[in-house]
Amino acid sequence: MTSSDLWDERAAQGYDRTSAEMFAPHVLDPTVEFLAKLAGAGPALEFAIGTGRVAIPLSAKGIPVSGIELSQPMIDQLRRKVPLVEDLPVVVGDMATVPGRFSLVYVVHNSIGNLRTQDEQVECFRNSARHLSPGGRFVVELWVPGIRRFPPGQSAVPFEVTDRHVGFDTYDMVTQQGTSHHYRRSDDGSASYGNSNFRYIWPAECDLMARLAGLALERRVADWDGSPFTSDSKKHVSVWRKPLGRNQDADGDGERLTSTGNSDDGAE
Repeated sequence: MTSSDLWDERAAQGYDRTSAEMFAPHVLDPTVEFLAKLAGAGPALEFAIGTGRVAIPLSAKGIPVSGIELSQPMIDQLRRKVPLVEDLPVVVGDMATVPGRFSLVYVVHNSIGNLRTQDEQVECFRNSARHLSPGGRFVVELWVPGIRRFPPGQSAVPFEVTDRHVGFDTYDMVTQQGTSHHYRRSDDGSASYGNSNFRYIWPAECDLMARLAGLALERRVADWDGSPFTSDSKKHVSVWRKPLGRNQDADGDGERLTSTGNSDDGAE
């Protein structure tokens, strides 16, 4: 059982369209280059692989990539792009459960926040460590909570306001729970609303979760281009490394994941 929201068929079908800016070369290319340098010869594993935005171009660089995804409809969208399971194995599950051993494990675009309890997030770090080879790295891309921008009495912070999209986050600062709200205007003038829930994590809390998992912070930057992380940064890309010689038990033998493809029973 997981606390994560589940992407349904409608949301999965529209994901690439509503996230089009994340597929832009100036966003995606630095992401793939950063991860490719860390992966080396691989293999690599993506938690919450979604429709394959990052995994597909990373695999195209010759790095064996596997994925795990909670939503079967999202995997179905990925399979439209990469029909053969052996080219990009994906299994249905949450970020706290996966077999195999890898040189790189990564989770991008705030997806670790989809695990909405601290215990699940800690287990995600522990699971990444269990399945990293000695010297392997765990990479997280995560926004810095915007709550310091709150004036007294306010509970919401906008993150995008355009003529096509209005998005804002609401936060509960006692439980660290939040909701992202999205209002979108279509070409015909109609409007739609969607939301997703998350648990926000501070960078220092991430570091403690990593220490509990036996990982050490190697690098933290503000973006995939390597720009310095400062007190004004709105997000971070953090790299934790598993010490050389540390070889925790894993559920696999280091080979890529296997999957029965779209026939798996699905459980963002």
